[in-house]
Amino acid sequence: MQRPGKGKTPRRPGPKKTSSVEKDPVGVYCRIRPLGAEDEECCIEMISSSTIQLHPPDGLKANRNGEYKETQYSFKKVFGINTSQIELFEDVAKPLVEDLVHSKNGLLFTYGVTGSGKTFTMTGSPGEGGLLPRCLDMLFNSIGPWQAKRFVFKPDDKNGMEIQNQVDALLERQKRDSQQSVPKTPSSRQKADPEIADMISSEEACKSDNVDEDCCYSVFVSYVEVYNNYIYDLLEDAPFDPIRPKPPQSKLLREDQNHNMYVAGCTEVEVKSTEEAFEVFWKGQKKRRIANTQLNRESSRSHSVFMVKLAQAPLDADGDHILQDKNQVNVSQLCLVDLAGSERTSRTRAEGSRLREAGNINQSLMTLRTCMEVLRENQMCGTNKMVPYRDSKVTHLFKNYFDGEGKVRMIVCVNPKADDYDETMLVMRFAEMTQEVEIARPVDRPICGLAAGRRHRNQVFRDELSRRLEERGGPNNADDQSLMSQLIESLPALPPCELADPADDMTLPRLIEVLERRHRIRQMMTEQFDKTATTLKSMIQQFDSQLNAKENFLHDQRSKLSEKDKVIINQRAELERLEKKSKTLEYKVDILQKTTDMYEQDKRSLQQELETREQRLHRELSERRRMEQRMQGVMTDTKLKWEKECERRVNAKQMEMQNKLWVKDEKLKQLKAIVTESGSGGVGFPVERQEKPERPSRGRDHNVAQRRSASPPPLPTSTPVHLMHRRSHSAGGEKWVDHKPTSNLDLDTVMQPIIPNAIKVSAPNEKALSKCQKYVLRHQELASDGEIETKLIKGNVFKTRSGGQAVQFTDIETLKQECPTASSRKRRSGSGEGSAHIDDIENRAPVTSTSSIHGYQKRRKP
Repeated sequence: MQRPGKGKTPRRPGPKKTSSVEKDPVGVYCRIRPLGAEDEECCIEMISSSTIQLHPPDGLKANRNGEYKETQYSFKKVFGINTSQIELFEDVAKPLVEDLVHSKNGLLFTYGVTGSGKTFTMTGSPGEGGLLPRCLDMLFNSIGPWQAKRFVFKPDDKNGMEIQNQVDALLERQKRDSQQSVPKTPSSRQKADPEIADMISSEEACKSDNVDEDCCYSVFVSYVEVYNNYIYDLLEDAPFDPIRPKPPQSKLLREDQNHNMYVAGCTEVEVKSTEEAFEVFWKGQKKRRIANTQLNRESSRSHSVFMVKLAQAPLDADGDHILQDKNQVNVSQLCLVDLAGSERTSRTRAEGSRLREAGNINQSLMTLRTCMEVLRENQMCGTNKMVPYRDSKVTHLFKNYFDGEGKVRMIVCVNPKADDYDETMLVMRFAEMTQEVEIARPVDRPICGLAAGRRHRNQVFRDELSRRLEERGGPNNADDQSLMSQLIESLPALPPCELADPADDMTLPRLIEVLERRHRIRQMMTEQFDKTATTLKSMIQQFDSQLNAKENFLHDQRSKLSEKDKVIINQRAELERLEKKSKTLEYKVDILQKTTDMYEQDKRSLQQELETREQRLHRELSERRRMEQRMQGVMTDTKLKWEKECERRVNAKQMEMQNKLWVKDEKLKQLKAIVTESGSGGVGFPVERQEKPERPSRGRDHNVAQRRSASPPPLPTSTPVHLMHRRSHSAGGEKWVDHKPTSNLDLDTVMQPIIPNAIKVSAPNEKALSKCQKYVLRHQELASDGEIETKLIKGNVFKTRSGGQAVQFTDIETLKQECPTASSRKRRSGSGEGSAHIDDIENRAPVTSTSSIHGYQKRRKP
């Protein structure tokens, strides 16, 4: 007896991060559930077979710009509300079943919010079987004729598979049949559970065409759930204790020698038909935890994982029995996962245990999202961050699939009603990110090096042997009893064997003769059979030699073909490497182009902003200049106005003071005259009457201009008047601008303003002001006594910040003529008392009064 072989779950060779590793993105599909009522608001629109668009529902807050943002999401394929279960299976799950038959692993899971149709997509309903029963049906339709007998494959406790010989398998089957109280009959097997009846119609049945006929297959199923981050076996037959019921025991995750994760102690049931497999599934489904919530009447409170293992081993060289070689045993696995839906407790109003369940469900889904984000970041950015698989039992169990142990596909189920808009947005973002994660493509592994078609050749040999035996009249295994009877009937008939007495010599000789004749016929037939067997053996040997020659020829051709296939594979790998490199470069070029466009846009926006600010600055500067000019003009006008007002008030005050002084002088003269007259009368001296002085003419004044001083000397008898005298500012060596308006009159006065180095102008201009440092304006006006008064308004010329010229007035000189007799006429003409003041006034020249006004320029804004 050979030692039973042991097979392990396949694993790719050690991870080597080379550029030649072929990777495929995670296949993400979207399925839209029909609305519950026709009048419900829909927020999802299917644009194409791969794109959907989300519309914000009415009443939702707008974005910052006040607009409602509509977003589009792309998938590998989108299935609308009218999609049937068979169409979904053909596109999503059928390739995974074909990979399972070809010793490749697969993972298919549904993802979405609660009440989006995940369980219906996975399980289905009577008449509309979901993905799980259709996968089982296709698997058994494909391997049905080549299934091994029960208990030939036996799972061990370390995620491996053992092969038993026929004797051990027969003993296991007898033990199983003896333990069953009611043995299963074909009639009882055909009677299915009414809840699972008519899941799949015969018209929708399908199978894989590329199944290796030289192998024997066996299917094992297991069913677990992840509840509150604990793993429970749904197929475990725990003893029922009505007095002290024990809660189900959680299972642990372990790692086998090939670093694959498995559930330790999980029940694995060997099934031989679709009905039996689905019956096992329904047995575990009844134990699964579900509850009624505000959003879903039958809400799954745990993540369910249905695992289908396919064990296969090749036949020996004769094609009769399974090859007892543990290295040739292969086990592939397909995991069908129904994830619990994410939910918001504010909507479900969960409390107590339901609240705890919802928290654990959301936490495990968040861990799955985090793992996908880290995987995508490691692949796109070249980092080597640790993926947090161990944070959740779901991600830890499927760690091998994301590391490259098989294909991964996800079906995103969405409910288009407006109430689920926010949750649907989060699901769409996760699905969009998952599509960017790439999984290493599993490598095809040959099962064995034996020639193909062994089972077929063995069957053909048996059929040919039976046909030859039939043609030669030989026995056939199917009709052994009939051939034996025909052979006995072909021998001579036995004579009557009744003996009349012991001395009967007639009957015994006849019987002996017949028996001898039958013996001779039997010897002839034996010789004929031996000769036929020898001929047949030679023919068989000839056929074997021809077959060996053909097999050698085929082996040579296959070796050549394999070499060419290797060349083609290398060329394809190189081509894919170059394509991937080209895509990477295109991606980088796109990123650089987008970055360049972004920088160009920023540059244009900054330039526009700079131009706008410069224009604003220019406008502000021009406005500021205009305002300064306007204010300077207002200041100048106000200053001139107040200068004139001050000058008027000073002149008026000066005239008033002079009049008061003159009145006092007159009174003193009169008093002097009275004193003189009274003194002379007492002594006897005569008093001579003075004559009234006449006003000197302008001609005389002009003739004696050189002899007259700037101010007349005071009379010896009167109080001296101290007038302010100072040197004129026009006596310096600076250049002056002499501004004499055309309206001024020429006066024949003795004192005339004579300014050397002066540029005479009738109107001031910037050209003349730029050449000089001083400015003087000749201004004439009528005084209070009717005489013409000339004012010389003087100032300094300086440059302004804007490049112009400005004048700051600093001094005013006044030239005024007075008539000596004017005041006496006004008072009392002809009175003798007023003649005493004539001596004080007759020798006075025209009075020149000088008043200084120091101007202050208005402070300019910097």
